[in-house]
Amino acid sequence: MDHPESKKNAHILYLPKWYPHRYDPMPGLFIERHGIAVSEHCLVTVLYVHQDDNLKRKSFEVVHSTDEPLPTVRIYYRKSNTGIGLVDKMVNAWRFYRFHQKGIRMISRKHGAPDLIHVHVLTRHGIIALLRKLFRNTPFVVTEHWTRYLPSTNTYNGWLRKKMTNWVGKQAAAIMPVTANLRNAMTDCGIKNNNYVIIPNVVNMEMFRPPEKKNTNVKNRIVHVSCFDDQQKNITGILRVLKRISREREDFICDMVGEGIDYEKILDYSRELGLSEDTVLFYGLKENQELAEIMANGDFMIMFSNYENLPVVILESYACGVPVVSTDVGGIKEHLDKNLGLLIQAGDEEALYNSIHYMLDNISNYNADLLRKYATDHFSNRVIGNQLWEVYKASIN
Repeated sequence: MDHPESKKNAHILYLPKWYPHRYDPMPGLFIERHGIAVSEHCLVTVLYVHQDDNLKRKSFEVVHSTDEPLPTVRIYYRKSNTGIGLVDKMVNAWRFYRFHQKGIRMISRKHGAPDLIHVHVLTRHGIIALLRKLFRNTPFVVTEHWTRYLPSTNTYNGWLRKKMTNWVGKQAAAIMPVTANLRNAMTDCGIKNNNYVIIPNVVNMEMFRPPEKKNTNVKNRIVHVSCFDDQQKNITGILRVLKRISREREDFICDMVGEGIDYEKILDYSRELGLSEDTVLFYGLKENQELAEIMANGDFMIMFSNYENLPVVILESYACGVPVVSTDVGGIKEHLDKNLGLLIQAGDEEALYNSIHYMLDNISNYNADLLRKYATDHFSNRVIGNQLWEVYKASIN
């Protein structure tokens, strides 16, 4: 794929913690979408360094993208495994740093030195960017997606980690959490910066859209899309509620989409509850157009998470004209009002039970055009791309 660099105003290098790779096409898709959105204004390149235990004959492998929207270099490296904990940590930290420097040099030779580095998710990648700022005077910005700062997760620990994160945060030209809730959590953790800018995730509005003609379903279709991590997503709670409702009415089916660490456990639990495929249908992992079609043909989506930031699938549901029932966790309430769906408390199965009944009886009250307009006005490529470009311009200048 050609990348017309001559027409671009600046070169922005992405350093993501998560990004699609040879073993999993799903991580960090929301990061790639940020890059695609702003690439109308500037050249965006990506360097992704990934530890790879499958490398046997060589210590690292460099893969250049040839068919992706963004010019991308992926470096896979073998981790140290001497069995001596401190030695392995030091060697792996050095390899992480070394291969980032190697990748930056490779990208700079082909596309020119970056005018700005955009770090996606702290802390180690922020240190790489900070060193570039100290020695090359290259500014950097940070987008944060991680839920680890939220009080409900309590996973932001370690004296050294906190010190390094605070230092990186202060030196960034801007920090761009995807919700105000995450910004507040970060500042409560001591990550100070004078330029916090809230920029949400991006939705592919062309892919996720209402169908030209919706399937005429005998049953209402409820959709749930997630990574099947039950501790976070509380899918077993959803199944218990669906079982209860199935004893009272038969006018619905729930499409469960995704896979993850608890997929088999959740399948077994569904069988234990006696839920048939007439009530709950498990699709496994679906991507791109297949996923978009399932979501667009749904009548409403449910999320029963114990903690979140702002799941992209909720925003994609709006783009399809489909309302959402979700728990009031993370930054979800910033983009979910009575016109878009229903908010309930985390873990409240009675509230989920009542909300599903309500939606099944009142789904016609929701306006698909209004839902899609909300997504267009808040999460489209044009809107997010313009917001990112304004931050980039101010940071470079």
